[in-house]
Amino acid sequence: MESEMLHILVVDDDDRLRELLRKYLSDNGYLVVTASDAQDARLKLGSLVFDLIVLDLMMPGESGLDFAVDFRKNSDVPILMLTAMGETEDRIRGLEHGADDYLTKPFEPRELLLRINAILKRAVKPDDQEIQQKMIALGIAKFDLERGELVVDGAAVRLTTVEIQLLKMLAERPGEPCSRDDLMLNTDADKDGGGRAIDVQVTRLRKKIEIDPKLPRYLQTVRGKGYVLIPD
Repeated sequence: MESEMLHILVVDDDDRLRELLRKYLSDNGYLVVTASDAQDARLKLGSLVFDLIVLDLMMPGESGLDFAVDFRKNSDVPILMLTAMGETEDRIRGLEHGADDYLTKPFEPRELLLRINAILKRAVKPDDQEIQQKMIALGIAKFDLERGELVVDGAAVRLTTVEIQLLKMLAERPGEPCSRDDLMLNTDADKDGGGRAIDVQVTRLRKKIEIDPKLPRYLQTVRGKGYVLIPD
């Protein structure tokens, strides 16, 4: 899973471990929020969306196991459960009642990271994969093929109707040159302007998606053929 930073909720009553996990996972590219117990976790889940929960099995009050069983009734967000040595039966029950994986304390932080990465890869659904395919990456720019929206360095950039039509047509055929005639026939570019009208539109688009429009990396000219879009 790529794209945006993934959001992890760490639930553990051990203040020191909770802070260590927050810092380690943050340093490895995740957005991390922590909770000290099940009640605190529910508060965080009520206001934020998470991609994965790291959950301590044994906590005072409501245990991690009870929390997982209740949480799984209404959510399929993956759970990585942290268990202590000798809690074999509880660990099995955790896997039976909603946990996706477990890790025994004490553990190496790198192993935790590897398990999280593996869970998140498995959690990608077909619908998510389809959505990712509709997002075209162009360096710091991203184009939503379905919505016709362009975001550059995190900020939305306004596109004209013709610019959207051009970018969609090129994005649907990545790496394949599109002739000026084809681009004119399939967009609302000024037909009276001939190929020159397309050139003008491409120049405008480059200013919005290229770091250096004079040396385009993504929207390139193919001599004698037209234009081609080369995403990351």
